[in-house]
Amino acid sequence: MVYGGDDRIQAINQKVTHNDTFNIGNLSVKCLSTPCHTRGHICYYVTGGHTPAVFTGDTLFIGGCGRFFEGTADEMYKALIEVLGSLPEETEVYCGHEYTALNLRFGLQVEPNNMAIKEKSDWAIKQSSNCLPTVPSTIKDEKLTNPFMRVHEPSVMKYTKQNDHIQTMKQLRCEKDTLKL
Repeated sequence: MVYGGDDRIQAINQKVTHNDTFNIGNLSVKCLSTPCHTRGHICYYVTGGHTPAVFTGDTLFIGGCGRFFEGTADEMYKALIEVLGSLPEETEVYCGHEYTALNLRFGLQVEPNNMAIKEKSDWAIKQSSNCLPTVPSTIKDEKLTNPFMRVHEPSVMKYTKQNDHIQTMKQLRCEKDTLKL
């Protein structure tokens, strides 16, 4: 079976939507609709193993999020804050790409006094220098270190000069898109 939320996926034979579920052996998989990067983007929340895990593709990265190719800041807000942010904090986050060190450098630009970002950034640099992965993270860690999951924080809103959470998300993504670190 090839599961997916978009007919553009080659070889798809089982289209899924938000809250659909299926099993793989003893694992239960819940489909979470997270459009924005692409309109049919689905994240997969997996339980039944030792720790819950979410496979976030190009929506949530460690310390960042995907570009808004086919969506809006409002959609990314819903995806990150309302959908993924509501998962249990111990949920492990497996993203589609390894952008952690660069994302955390941006996070330090947004919140230079956030010690959680500083510590994770130092760790990510060390991991990368030793050719080791920085994935997975956890929902809890992302809420502490990922500016895109911290759009309610006064420090993040102040950085973007916005007083609305959606506009904060939009401004963060615009700055990240043009950032030269």
